This record gives sequence, C-alpha cells and structure tokens, in this order.
Amino acid sequence: MYKVRIHITLKPSILDPKGKASHGALQNLGYTQIKNVRIGKLVELEVEADDEKAAIDAAEQAAQKLLANEVMENYRIEHIEEAG
Repeated sequence: MYKVRIHITLKPSILDPKGKASHGALQNLGYTQIKNVRIGKLVELEVEADDEKAAIDAAEQAAQKLLANEVMENYRIEHIEEAG
C-alpha cells in the first residue's frame, strides 16, 4: 500500500476568485507583504499496488480521468511513501 499526494492548482491563465478574496482579506489583516494568493486542492490517495511505479501510474490515471480538469488545472504528484 502506498500513500500518494496530488497537488491540483489552477493554471496561471485561469482567474482564481477564492485566491483573490483570500488575498484581499490578508491585506485587510495587515499582511501587506503577501502579494498574491492562489488556492488549490490536495488529494491524498492510498493505493494498493505491487510497487511504487504502479502506484504512481494509478495516481496519474486518477488525476487525468477524474481528479483534475486538465483544461483549467495543473497537477503534480508530490509524495509517495509506503503506508503501513
């Protein structure tokens, strides 16, 4: 069993209303050094697979087919570890 984390973010050309609202709120709280906020998703999967490569392949397929909208979003698999 492997734990896989997938980070999903909006492509730079896509407007991020949640990020913009959060940025405005942070500015109002005095965090003027923060110049931009983009908000994404973190998906954690537990994948039953024979090896790390098979776990990564399963995560890639899940991201491509369901978890990420590749027209609007980028994704990357950040972390793989054996789940105990």
